[in-house]
Amino acid sequence: MTKRPEEIALMAESGKLLASVFAHLDTLNLVGMSTMQVNDLVDSYIVNELRARPASKGQYGYAYALNSSRNNAVCHGVPSPAEILQDGDIVNFDITLEKNGYIADSSKTYLVGAVSPSAKRLVQVTYEAMWKGIKAVRPGARLGDIGHAIERHAKRSGYSVVREYCGHGIGQEMHEPPQVLHWGKPNTGMLLKEGMVFTIEPMINQGHHAVRTEDDGWTVVTMDGKLSAQFEHTVAVTKSGVQVLTLRPGERALT
Repeated sequence: MTKRPEEIALMAESGKLLASVFAHLDTLNLVGMSTMQVNDLVDSYIVNELRARPASKGQYGYAYALNSSRNNAVCHGVPSPAEILQDGDIVNFDITLEKNGYIADSSKTYLVGAVSPSAKRLVQVTYEAMWKGIKAVRPGARLGDIGHAIERHAKRSGYSVVREYCGHGIGQEMHEPPQVLHWGKPNTGMLLKEGMVFTIEPMINQGHHAVRTEDDGWTVVTMDGKLSAQFEHTVAVTKSGVQVLTLRPGERALT
């Protein structure tokens, strides 16, 4: 489960390219765009501008470069030309990129137009929760420390953490050991060692944590119809702490 320094360097290159995809999305006015339009733009940008591969495309039979999970969609949303982003929506774009044989994975929830204060707060707390988890990463810590930090922050804000989906190891394969739960108890779980690389990607719900999968077999939504948000970074355990491999231009770690 640990990577050599040269492998982490290659993953950091993939992560840097993936971060540039989100920087490109940041320039778009999403109001009125279909989620399929966003998918096609991302696909083209990764292939033609970055000379890389959208790693989600073809994985497990999935046909697209990204997942687009809007409003009450928790994860794995399928882009569609009929799904038009409206003023006031929130939408998560989850994107993977492979370059030189190594994969990076990241996601961001976007505020579309003028978003309600309650939706904006959910998105902000979810972003903070991801960083709480990242800050718990260091050699000698345990996986339970990450989940505990995330869950504690979400619950203090009145939200719940989705339990059916988790972070994961990543490298030449998109999903590798270990599983990284976003809830848990401190001082429990696998011991973290230098060279481990995995994703931290909490899904935080406004209401109950229960979810269900829609008839398309992919899109996961909240059972109660309330909003859900997600953020994700790929991180590496270093000798002294953690390196965020997918850090976006201008993004700063939250303390």
